[in-house]
Parts: sequence; C-alpha cells; structure tokens
Amino acid sequence: MAASRYWMVSLPVQNSASSLWSRLQESISKRSFDTPLYRFNVPNLRVGTLDSLLSLSDDLLKSNSFIEGVSHKIRRQIEELEKASGVEGGALTVDGVPVETYLTRFVWDEAKYPTMSPLRETVDNIHVQIAKIEDDLKVRAAEYNTVRSQLNAINRKQTGSLAVRELSDLVKPEDIITSEHLVTLLAVVPKYSQKDWLSSYETLATYVVPRSSKKLHEDNEYALYTVTLFRRIADNFKTSAREKGFQIRDFEYSPEAHDDRKKELQKLMQDLENMRSSLLQWCYASYGEVFSSWMHFCAVRIFAESILRYGLPPSFLSAVLAPSLKAEKKVRSILSELCGDASNSLWASEEDASLAGLGGEADAYPYVSFTINII
Repeated sequence: MAASRYWMVSLPVQNSASSLWSRLQESISKRSFDTPLYRFNVPNLRVGTLDSLLSLSDDLLKSNSFIEGVSHKIRRQIEELEKASGVEGGALTVDGVPVETYLTRFVWDEAKYPTMSPLRETVDNIHVQIAKIEDDLKVRAAEYNTVRSQLNAINRKQTGSLAVRELSDLVKPEDIITSEHLVTLLAVVPKYSQKDWLSSYETLATYVVPRSSKKLHEDNEYALYTVTLFRRIADNFKTSAREKGFQIRDFEYSPEAHDDRKKELQKLMQDLENMRSSLLQWCYASYGEVFSSWMHFCAVRIFAESILRYGLPPSFLSAVLAPSLKAEKKVRSILSELCGDASNSLWASEEDASLAGLGGEADAYPYVSFTINII
C-alpha cells in the first residue's frame, strides 16, 4: 500500500554524493528496513543572490501550504464525484504514471521550467498556474452544485411528505371534478386525524357534496383526500379546514404540466450526469498538473533551503522517505548521524533547535527536512 505522507530531506555531501547515498541506503536497510527510500533528483538551478534566496525562503512554506491545499481540494472533489456515480475510480496518475511513482522517480521538466530562470520566477509561475486551476475548480464545482441543488429540490418534492411533495403523479383525471359550479380540492390530513376529517369535512362549509371525499395516498405522516364542493364557497372551506389542522393544497390538474415536469426532471438528470463526467475528467487532468507543479516546487524549495543551510557551491544529496510513525525517531537519528559531527555540533537537541529555528520545519534538524501529505 502506497504511503500518503513523505519526508523530503537533503544531507550535506562531504566526499561524494554516491558514497553518501550508499551509506544512507545501508543504514536504512539495517536499522529501519521497512522505510521506503528514494533519491530525489534536483537539478542545478540558478542560485541568484543570498538576499533573493532569503526572501524566497520566507514565502516557500506559505506557497507550499497553498499548493498542497489545492491538490487536496481536487482529490476530495474526485472522491465526491466518484461516490455520487457509485463507481470507484482507479488510481490517480501524473503524466501517465501513478502519483507515488511520479514522486519517487521525479525528473525535472526543463521545457516547462527552464533551470536558468530565476527561482522567484519559477515559483511565481507555479503559484499563478495553481491559482488559475483553483479558480477554475470553484467555477466548475459551483455550476455542478447548482444543477445538483435544483435536482435535489425536485426530488424532495417527489419524495417528501404530502405536505410539500408534488401531487400530480398521485392524482388521476377521474379524481378531479372541475365545472362552472363545482371544484375538487385536495386535503392533506394528519394520519391520526383521518377519522376526524371523515366525520367533519361535510360540515366545514355549506354546499359540500356529501360522501365526496376519497383517499388517494398515504405516507408516514399524512393522508391525501379529495373533497368536492361548490366553487363559490371554496375559500370558506379552506379557512375552516385550516382551523381544524387540515391543509388544503393548491392544485390544478394539467397533463401538459405533468409531462413538462417529467421532461424537466429527465433533462436535469442528464445535465447533471454530463457535468459530473466532465468535471471528473477535468479533475483527473488538473490533479496531475497540480501534483507535477507541486513536485517542481518542492525541488526548488529543497534546493533553496539546502543552499541557505550548507552554502555554496551546491553540494547536497536529496531524498524522499516514507517512514512509519514508529520508525520516525530511528530514521531521524540515522539522518542526523550522516550529517557528520561538525554539523551535529550546531544542534544540541531537537528542543533547542526548535526554539532557535527560524520557523520552518527544516530548522529543527541538522539537515533540510519537510513533510508533504499527498492525501
């Protein structure tokens, strides 16, 4: 099962990167063999000035939170859409490979992000791109949710209690009498009051047709009855019915209107399915784009923080690890040991380091380290 939480770290290279990598692999395999370990290949990026690196470093943590947040929004939207369709989707991919594979075999895209561009320009381009995707997600999700809300409102009318639901599918033409003088009303009667209704409806107003009430439907709360009376006393009847706790529903039977409502429902259902499918495909593609940009951002981050930590020229080894919770302390110890005595002497303890740090996760250790959560 793939991990959902990874560490990205860089260690200072004192002799050769290949030698340090071998020592790291050996230490992990001996002391924490169940911790996946991968090399994370960071290209030689344009360093710029120390001031520009310090300025960029201040924004990296905030930008990472933003990008990570957008990736999680899209992932949650995918899960919601798949759940709505009742079909479980496959594994998410980036450039045609599983997310975890893309992360653990990362290769910098020179065509998309030239390594000679200033780091600030690369980070800003990534941020702008992700912000646009987030805006698109908001618009597309809002359109989908609007149609879904309309459909839910119609379904509530179709399946709600008799007090609120659409009645046209419960009433047949022969149930309704409509003439110059007579009219049939529909009464919603609480189930516990049916005997009261049947014994009293003829006396709620004058000119009610005797024995004209017929039960058409019943749900968990109410029963639906017809009653026929003279049209001119309909308002008086409605008032008397309300006083006794009976609700008279406004209703006019129209086969055309009933057919129109069915067509509207079918159209909304088809529109919703089309929008769901379209939004899901967009989310699949956009998630891959966001994740790819995020990993390029992480490469910039680990490069910038390594230069600030270890100095110039760039000489560090970057890696990705996925330790279990119980293995974290052991893996931290291995990484600290590989930094060498000179580096470790600057960090008396993790507590002291966290107090003396500049606010980033990397400041708590004698090596660069930050966590990414892909779920």
